Amino acid sequence: FCQPGGWQLSKERKQPTFFVVVLTDIDSERHYCSCLTFYEAEINLQFSVFKGTKEIEGEEESGLIPPAEVFAPKSLVLVSRLDYPEIFRACLGLIYTVYVDSLNVSLETLIANLCSCLVPASGGSQ
Repeated sequence: FCQPGGWQLSKERKQPTFFVVVLTDIDSERHYCSCLTFYEAEINLQFSVFKGTKEIEGEEESGLIPPAEVFAPKSLVLVSRLDYPEIFRACLGLIYTVYVDSLNVSLETLIANLCSCLVPASGGSQ
């Protein structure tokens, strides 16, 4: 559900997208799944070409295509029984920013701090 368009590599970095999916369990309880999908560079991919090695001006060609930069989708997902899409978007955006900018903050500590926040009652202030 976090990548409804399918998982596929891209030749260019796409902008992050945010959406909410509502899942209903067997007891008819709703679970709000906030998804932030972004694309991250994967530069260590090498594709093997099945051709014989050949000699080029005294150098042997290995038959490998040099690594190409492609972007793979990754998703951050927050699942809750509460319907606070803007708060969850801000939380996922914070985690994304810390991850992408390689800030000097432990992701585990950040997520633990976010999980320990008190959520306001419905209709109350944020």
